[in-house]
Amino acid sequence: MEAVTERVTDGAVLGLIQRFLKQGVMESGKGWSPTEYGTPQGAVISPLLANIYLNPLDHKMAGQGWEMVRYADDFIILCESREQAERALETVRQWVDQAGLTLHPTKTRIVDANERGGFDFLGYHFERGLRWPRHKSLDKLKEAIRQKTQRGRPDSMGPIVVEVNRTLRGWMEYFKHSIGNIFPDLDGWVRGRLRSIQRKRHKGSGRARGRDHQRWPNAYFAELGLISLALTRAKAANAH
Repeated sequence: MEAVTERVTDGAVLGLIQRFLKQGVMESGKGWSPTEYGTPQGAVISPLLANIYLNPLDHKMAGQGWEMVRYADDFIILCESREQAERALETVRQWVDQAGLTLHPTKTRIVDANERGGFDFLGYHFERGLRWPRHKSLDKLKEAIRQKTQRGRPDSMGPIVVEVNRTLRGWMEYFKHSIGNIFPDLDGWVRGRLRSIQRKRHKGSGRARGRDHQRWPNAYFAELGLISLALTRAKAANAH
């Protein structure tokens, strides 16, 4: 609140923010938990408050000549050597401690992005100059598609494709900056889910296979308007 009052003087706004900070959290299976420290996880105002509170850290890193990329309370610092990275980490530790915060014990680490392993940041995996969706991002996409492509769905394929496209379009808008070779496999997986629906409707069992690819070829789904992630990625790359 002290950081907020440096820029905001409206008592009504300050009171609203104060209530946000003390509103508590409803956790599934645990009930209502009061907020006694920090900002409630998931509250709409939490990223904004994080930006306000961590603004001095941004300026401190810039003053040291280090490039920090930050989104709310998630950030990376780009360094030219391990020695520089160790100095940057120690500087951050000192600032965080003085600010009454703590660094995540397992996520906070020094990584050579030119070697195998890389690191995850904001849904992406970065490694050796390349980037692609991290495992959790792919898992979330597939789970969302599974919910919309259950084999027992009674409606026609057209409305199902419309629902699937809505998920694919939003996901792709964010992950279109990934390397291109991951998207053909995802396209094939989505079509496989849709073929399995058709297979069940024609008295088949299990997942689509064999002749199902000839009965419902890729062109069949393209005519229904199914989005191709690979084609969308290629168009985005050509546009740049």
